[in-house]
Amino acid sequence: MTDRHRRNTNILQRWGAAFTTWTERWIPDALVIVWILTVVCFIFALLWGDASPVSAVKAWGNGFWVLLEFGMQVCLTMMTGYIVANAPLVRRALQKLASLPDPDKPVQSIVLMSLFSMISAWLSWAFSLIASALFAVFLVHRNKKVDYRLLVAAAYLGLGCTWHAGLSASAPLLVNTPDNFLIQGGILQTTIPASETIFSLFNIILLVLVVVVVTAMMAVMHPSAENTYRIQPELLEQLQLFEAPEKPPQASPSIRLNWWPGFNLIVGTVGLAWLFGEVVRLGLANVITLNSINFFFLMVGILLHWYPWRFLKAAENAGRVVWGVIIQFPFYAGIFGLFKFTNLATAFTEAFITIGSKNTFLVIAYWYAGILNYFIPSGGSEWAVTAPYLIPAGDALGVEAPKIVVAYAWGDMMTDMIQPFWAIAMLAIVKLEFREIMGRLLLVFFVYVGVTSAAFFVWPLL
Repeated sequence: MTDRHRRNTNILQRWGAAFTTWTERWIPDALVIVWILTVVCFIFALLWGDASPVSAVKAWGNGFWVLLEFGMQVCLTMMTGYIVANAPLVRRALQKLASLPDPDKPVQSIVLMSLFSMISAWLSWAFSLIASALFAVFLVHRNKKVDYRLLVAAAYLGLGCTWHAGLSASAPLLVNTPDNFLIQGGILQTTIPASETIFSLFNIILLVLVVVVVTAMMAVMHPSAENTYRIQPELLEQLQLFEAPEKPPQASPSIRLNWWPGFNLIVGTVGLAWLFGEVVRLGLANVITLNSINFFFLMVGILLHWYPWRFLKAAENAGRVVWGVIIQFPFYAGIFGLFKFTNLATAFTEAFITIGSKNTFLVIAYWYAGILNYFIPSGGSEWAVTAPYLIPAGDALGVEAPKIVVAYAWGDMMTDMIQPFWAIAMLAIVKLEFREIMGRLLLVFFVYVGVTSAAFFVWPLL
């Protein structure tokens, strides 16, 4: 490593540590953030929403339970991803995949980790979050020369680079779900098929470009042997993973029923058969909704765990990661109520119309979503708050709703890679602090923002 490269790396590490320290000092828990946002939006409703204190409180209360279905969908996305990632067959596949890189060429591990994280996140962000952490552990066990901090940073890339452009993307899937809350509120007249968002040519090209550029960056960033952060033996021993329970050799009839694989086989097979029939009947682009994606991963999880009891224990562990969504979503729904049941959405719509134009609205929406995402780290929650005025503002400027959804989705990912909220579950597995991977992610963040901002600036001109 050259002196200049070493200085640049040290600068990035200092920036990463400073940024993380600032976050830990000033950014409270996500629940406190939603309460603060509620107060702010309540004040906005009084100032610009033509609401009185009484009518604002009524609007908040009327919206409080609007997102129950959406919140449950997000919970199932997280749980089913966790369940599939911890299936014994998946773990064996990850161990086999981890044996591919040459132990004497650590860059191969970084490239493989980066590709796995981003590709798996395109399939399911919840699956990627857990599976990437497991894969990082398997890789470092076999490749002791790899820089462990860079490896973990690569494992987190999917949450910041590809997930909201893929099959578990909150906003694109929600607008493709029949009778979603945006249709019920009159913001959308009909669903927007995935062919116009996830599978649009622009989204696919930008996705491939980001994956190639980011993977190349991660490979280049691997330090020389003398500067590599190698995992210590005592830390390696601490990397404990969820272990599926073993089938007892002798048991009572009730326990034998709990371990009879026929239940899993029947339920999983029938479920996937029904879903395949829906794909044949409606077409893939129309079937890809939050419900169908969750249904698919649920049936796959049931089959992969094979025994009812093993599936239930995986689900029990998965339940520990969804409590935040359960308690927060009603409060985000209350904020949605402040926009829907006062004139606040109209005021925000007019503001965006004033500052934007047909050619600049997408990049403005992209940046706005990215900045707001740092304070509302859930893409689904943020979409529930912003969609009521982003879509009408774009419509007034002549910008198609599918493009707004794509711009929002990529913007929402913008700050995910420097937001420690979603890294909590992963870091608990890999036994690192967020500050230890922040420097590398910060550099990726700058390049990612440059590439994607340019894309949304150019898209309206095409």
